[in-house]
Amino acid sequence: MTATRWLAEYAWLPDHAEPTPDVLIEAEDGRITAVTPLVGTDTPAAGVEVLRDAVRLPGLTLPGLANAHSHAFHRALRGRTHGGRGDFWSWRDVMYTVAARLDPDSYLALARAAYAEMALAGITCVGEFHYLHHGPDGTPYADPNAMSAALVEAAAHAGIRITLLDTAYLTAGVDGAPLAGPQRRFGDGDALRWAERVSAFTPGDDHARVGAAIHSVRAVPAEQLATVAGWADRQGRPLHVHLSEQPAENDACRAVHGCTPTRLLADHGVLGRHTTAVHATHPTSADLTLLGDSRTGICLCPTTERDLADGIGPARRMAEAGSPLSLGSDSHAVVDLFEEARAVELDERLRTRRRGHFTTAELVTAATAAGHAALGWGDAGRLSVGDRADLVTVRLDSARTAGVPPVGAFFAATAADVTHVVVDGRTVVADGRHLTVDVPTELRAAIKEVTRS
Repeated sequence: MTATRWLAEYAWLPDHAEPTPDVLIEAEDGRITAVTPLVGTDTPAAGVEVLRDAVRLPGLTLPGLANAHSHAFHRALRGRTHGGRGDFWSWRDVMYTVAARLDPDSYLALARAAYAEMALAGITCVGEFHYLHHGPDGTPYADPNAMSAALVEAAAHAGIRITLLDTAYLTAGVDGAPLAGPQRRFGDGDALRWAERVSAFTPGDDHARVGAAIHSVRAVPAEQLATVAGWADRQGRPLHVHLSEQPAENDACRAVHGCTPTRLLADHGVLGRHTTAVHATHPTSADLTLLGDSRTGICLCPTTERDLADGIGPARRMAEAGSPLSLGSDSHAVVDLFEEARAVELDERLRTRRRGHFTTAELVTAATAAGHAALGWGDAGRLSVGDRADLVTVRLDSARTAGVPPVGAFFAATAADVTHVVVDGRTVVADGRHLTVDVPTELRAAIKEVTRS
């Protein structure tokens, strides 16, 4: 058995409002076996040897961060879609251009680099909302799950865990219009054939799990929503869905079904404790009640929502209604869970013109335990005995964090301040450097491959 010890200068422990100084964290075979605050205690002679063997972690150590919503191939769009006017729909046209160029090999290279960038940012688990299933013309690969396998392998190379949220994407609009152009590679024909393909994909790697996703009410006909939700329920898998990201989606759903997307999902058994609604930027008060009463989680992606001019969702009302909040980097315009977390608070200030909606502890939970739970890893995201040994250390002496008290570091730090990352007891990032992937070099090469004219 492999035993490891770390001595954290400060550690954010469960149910604590602020960091605890001088904490010894011990793990065996990837699980935390002891968490011992040393301040105010006598260290026995035997303990001196323990401390001598411990890896010292200067700064603030947090549980592993969970990126609950990712489209890995969107990383190739960073810096290419920000000029000029437009909205989500014009951005989507550019996104489809990249989507049409990917194959299993190029997707492996791009996702490996994108996931390694996430590791550098302290992300130890990613939820990949995956709908690039088939060849560009819609023809399945010889292995119908070749693209899924590429993503699972990419996460392994990057050293992080993955929940592959295999996405049903069957139609081009709420009215049932057929998929066309680049969208053809997303579709399986109907929900039963989607379920058949997903059921055949069983990665044997400990770092990977398979969940389900409904792309949106635009992409799955109402009469097939229950098929996808039923598959996830029977398998005990998490289920995610894009929800009310733009007002146009709400308007189209009302025009066709006479109700909001949230009401439609509720009527077809999609909502519930194992479901996460992504964005939910434009809910009605009745929608918030449906989501909260069913304990449906909500994944907020503030940096993408502002990049695409989607709007600001009512985060505080969501939480008060009963929906657990998690975070995602979505389009990867930014890969920084610290920025996503503080944006939840700061965007709420812009929306309400008041300060102080979320405590730092609430934001830490959204970035850690709540995100892992949304992805089906309920044993991660806390520095507690029995949980996975995921540690993320942030320096307190950078230009951003110098002079900041440890309790304020979560609000001051950026991904660039992450120095040390441990996933399941294995060191993936040390001294701010990924141990196996040259992230900038691989990102440049992978993005060039799929964006060249």
